[in-house]
Amino acid sequence: MDIREFVQSSLGRWRSQRSVHHLAFGHFEAVQSELEIVALALDDPAVIDLCKSYDVAPQATVSPFRMSWDGQSDWDESEVLAGSCVLIPVPDPDQPNRGKLLRDQGYAETMPAVGHYYLTEDGTFVLVTEYDRAAAEEKIWFINPNVRCRVSLIKTSAGTGVVTASFSSEIRQKN
Repeated sequence: MDIREFVQSSLGRWRSQRSVHHLAFGHFEAVQSELEIVALALDDPAVIDLCKSYDVAPQATVSPFRMSWDGQSDWDESEVLAGSCVLIPVPDPDQPNRGKLLRDQGYAETMPAVGHYYLTEDGTFVLVTEYDRAAAEEKIWFINPNVRCRVSLIKTSAGTGVVTASFSSEIRQKN
C-alpha cells in the first residue's frame, strides 16, 4: 500500500469509538465521534495556501484531504470536540512509502504542523509529529475495507514520557 491507496481507502464517513488514558491525570476517557474524510483537489485554495506556508510545490504532493470530526466525551460534556483540518501528503521521491504530512492543525497542539510518515509492509500508516511541547505518534491500519484501528501516543517533547495513550476503532458508515 502506498500513501495514495491509504488516503483513498480512508475517504468516507466513519464512526469512531476511542478509549483515552490520560496518564498525567490518572484518568480514563471514552470518546465517540463521527469523522468525515474527503478528497481535495490540488488546486483547492486550502491546499494552495497550506503548500505556500511550507514552501512546498503543490505538484510535489499527492491525495490532499480534509478531515472533519464531531464528538462527545464522557469526561467533560461541555468540551467541544469538533473541527476540521487539511492534510497534505508529500511523498519522499527516493522512498515512496515515506514522506511528510502537512497539516493546518496539529493533533497534540492546535497549530500548523508537519509530521513524518511511513507505511509498513503490512499497510500500517505511522505518523510522528513533533510540536513545541509534545510529540505525537499515531498508527492506523485496516482490519478490512470498512474497519480501521488507530493508536496514538502523546509524549513529552523530550520523548521521555508518555502523557496520553489512546485506541480507536473506526467503522465506515454507509451513505
